[in-house]
Formats: sequence, structure tokens, C-alpha cells
Amino acid sequence: MVRPARPRCQPPRTSGFLAVLALLALVPLGACGRTETAAEPATAEGGPAYGDTLVEASIGDISGLIPNITSDSASHEIGNLIYSNLVRTDKELRLEGELAERWEISKDEMTITFHLRKGVRWHDGEEVTAQDVDFTYRYMVDPKTPTAYGESFRQIRQAEVVDRYTFRVTYEQPYSPALLSWGIWILPRHILEPAWKAGVDLRTTQQNRHPIGSGPYMFGEWKTGEKIVLEANPAYFEGRPFLKRVVYRIIPDQSTIFLELKAKNIDLAGLTPIQYRRQTDYPAFRKGFNRYRYLANGYAYLGFNLLDPRFQDKRVRQAMAYAIDRQEIIDGVLLGLGRPAVGTYKPGTWWYKEDVKSYPFDPERAKALLAEVGWQDTDGDGILDRDGTPFSFTIRTNQGNLVRQQTAEIIQRRLRAVGIDVKIHVVEWAAFINTFVKKKDFEAIILGWGLGLDPDQYDIWHSSKTGPDELNHFSYKNPKVDALLEAGRRTFAEAKRKAIYGELQDVMAEEQPVVFLYVPDALPVVSGRVRGIQPAPAGISYNFTKWYVPANLQRYTR
Repeated sequence: MVRPARPRCQPPRTSGFLAVLALLALVPLGACGRTETAAEPATAEGGPAYGDTLVEASIGDISGLIPNITSDSASHEIGNLIYSNLVRTDKELRLEGELAERWEISKDEMTITFHLRKGVRWHDGEEVTAQDVDFTYRYMVDPKTPTAYGESFRQIRQAEVVDRYTFRVTYEQPYSPALLSWGIWILPRHILEPAWKAGVDLRTTQQNRHPIGSGPYMFGEWKTGEKIVLEANPAYFEGRPFLKRVVYRIIPDQSTIFLELKAKNIDLAGLTPIQYRRQTDYPAFRKGFNRYRYLANGYAYLGFNLLDPRFQDKRVRQAMAYAIDRQEIIDGVLLGLGRPAVGTYKPGTWWYKEDVKSYPFDPERAKALLAEVGWQDTDGDGILDRDGTPFSFTIRTNQGNLVRQQTAEIIQRRLRAVGIDVKIHVVEWAAFINTFVKKKDFEAIILGWGLGLDPDQYDIWHSSKTGPDELNHFSYKNPKVDALLEAGRRTFAEAKRKAIYGELQDVMAEEQPVVFLYVPDALPVVSGRVRGIQPAPAGISYNFTKWYVPANLQRYTR
């Protein structure tokens, strides 16, 4: 069930299975890397069986059930089970069809013709057709649509429904992420088009609370702040999922989640580093659960509101990068389960550049850079000031994520040592994103980016993407970065793209629009009664519909 990834804010989820862009001790995001797990128990109980319920823990609630217009991976994770895409990626992260049975690309690489599977049904029985794909396209390019993912579809010059099962798009110019961009949730035209044509905000429609999709699971119920329930779709075109039901319990505290996990009231969660290292590595736990470990597809950062004049000089941001000891965070908070982040991309990808500028822990260098900008301790109170104003700001991060909170405390201490007074404000997830981040009501934030399966990061860093429903939350604007982002999507040649994105990494390393902190290991844990999990470069979720519980181990019969 792995989907082509779209950049998005990493939420406070603690689970780890439907993970294309989700993480942070979080959640794995369709990740490549090593996997560390106990051996799966022998299946003497029998082969795959239908039935049972998988209960997953989530620290935060979802923001809606039309994932095309949300930017948090809690909503996307559930959307991935309810909806289908035209294309997706397999366990080796190779592109494959989902609703698209096949496709052809023209010789000039400007036109893609998709041929849809026949007989795929929406959950209400209507057939999925090219008209649904066309509606989704038109909705995504509508300027009124509150989405962060419309840019890829605005590259299209012409879209046409060739026949009931054929959809064709022609691009204005070569667009390298074109195919991957169709890993977008296809929406039901027959349900949504009348409201959309009438000018109704689809966030206010029944579909956003009680959706009809075409995916492996059907919507059951959503009790805000309590749980989301999904039921297996018996008519799913790739075969009925073995697990009858998936329940997401919203528990806004990691300690409570862990207690519920040990009591076996939760089947799937993400472990914190301390839980992984010290609280679950004993025979009784390993007998009841399987633990997994691999480098997550994302990174944590300290980001700044660049509308604030104090952060606009790159020397200030560089100074903070030198003042923060990343290894201290990795050793003390992640307990070694991660590695330093040095830029916008994950190590191990073909576009990652090893030799970019780095910022080793150097408090004296930090102080010197701050002095160059005019920040000095003129009154001897230990806090830098300029024009009579002390250098003091607040870092906001989300509730329920102990790793981020502890990271904030280390940063607070390290910045205080170079003369910057930092306060910490911990906020419930939905309020954090909707009240503070989207409205740019912050001075600094600690958050994470889940990464896509293509190096294109136009939606995150381009200067045109600073709106409230878009992803450039920092208001970062740099003409050189804009030019590189635009160039990188206009060629299909891997060598050229690698050079372009290598230069982009050099610029971002120098600019430090955010302080890149660490790439964590994803640490999902799954009940030992669940079978069929086969770790791969895509993580553990790509075959979720094939997970099962042997009949004599099933706990939930209703």
C-alpha cells in the first residue's frame, strides 16, 4: 500500500505502517534502509485468514478525510486506505500502476496516456472511470482549492477524457515528476462535482467526514479526538484485505500509548528511542511483539519565521547551527537511533550529496557570527542584545512528541550558552498546525519533513509557495533556489538532475533556512499475532492488505 510520497508535515503519529510520508519516533515514511526485527514466529497456526481488528495508536487526530486538501500525514495515512491512486510504488520503491492498468509516454515525453482498470468500484457501487481522474485534476488546479499539491497539475497544458477508461495529459514542457505526481488520491466525481461546481468548500461536505473511496478499506466512523474506524472493503479490486477492521485510537500521550501497548490493547505503534533501547528489549516483550528499525524517510529541523527581521540574515541562522550540538541530540534523545541531517535530503538516495557545508558544534564561531550582525551583551546579563532589545524568542513544537520536546530543551540550553534566551511552547497537534504554523504565528518551530520519492521540493522551498495552505511555512525566498527548483523538474536526465540538486544542497547548506537536525530511525512495533509483514526498502506497509492474523490467534470476532 505504499504510495508515491508528497512532502508534508510530520505529525505526532506513533504508528508505523502506512508510511509514505509519515514518521518521527515517530513514524516511518516509506523508508529505505536497514531493518532490525525479531524473527516472525512460525505459522504453525495456519495460513492467511480473514478477520480480526488491528488497533493502532495515534497521538493526534486527523484534520479531514479528503487527503488532497490536508498536509498532515495522520490524515494521509488514513486516506491511503480509503482512496486509490493512479500509480504508486512497490516494495522496492519502483513505480507501478494502481487504478492505472498501464500507461504510454510519448516520444517527446510531454504526453502520458493512462489506461484504467475496468470494473473498479467506489464503495457505494459506482464504477471508477476516467471522469473521476479528470474531476480530480480539475479540482487540484482550481485556484480556490486549499491544497499544497496543485503545482504538479498546473504543469499540464491539456487534460482529456479519451474514453471511459482512458485519460490523457499533455504537459507544457518536460516535467520530470509527472508520473510520480499521479500518486494522488482519486476523488469520486459523482459525489463531489455538484458541490464543487456550486462553489461549496469541499471541506464542509459529507465527504470530508464520511468519505466514499475506492481503496481497500471503507470508512466506518470518526469520533473526533477519540478514534477512527475503517472496515475492510470486500469488493476491493486487488482482493479483500485479510484484516477485517483497522481502528486508530487517538491517545495524546506517549506514556499512555506504551502502557496500552504492553497491555496488548494496541497492536501497532511507534516506539520512542528509550522504549526501543531500554524498555522493550526483553524476552517477554519480544515474544508478544515484533520490533522494526530502519532509517526514516525524513528529517527533523529547527525552523524560523523569516518574516521576522531577526532571522533574515543567514549569519544568525548559521550561528544557531554552530551553537547546536546535533550529536548530543542523537546520543541523548535518540539514543543513537538516527544520524545528523545536513540538508534537505535523506542519505542513501541517488540525489543526495555527501560533501556539503556542515556545521560542527562550535559555540565560539556562533558568538562571532552573532557579533558580526550586531548582537552583543552590552549590559552583562548574559543575554545578547541589539538596539536595546534582548535576543529572546519562543520555540513552538507539538504536544505528545517527547523526542521533539527534549530536543527543544537541549537547543534551549545550547542557545542560552551563546547568549540567546529561548522559551518553549508545547501545543496540541491540530492547534500547532492550524493556529500557529499555517498562520505563521511563530518565531521558531521544531517539526519534521517527510520526504518524497523524487528530489523535487518545489512545494517546500519555492518562493511562490508561502500561502497558508502551502508548505513554505518559513516564507523562505531565494531567486537562486527558485531557479534550481525550476531547472530540476525540466529534465529527465538523472545525471543533470543530480548536478542540479547537488547545487541546490550547497545553496541550502550555506543559507540554513532551517537548522537541519537529524534523520531518525523509524521504530514501529507490531503485535506478534500479526503475520505477513515482510520488511523491504519501502518499509513494512507496502503489503498491508496482505497482513493477517491466523484464525486461532484472532482476538476480535465482531
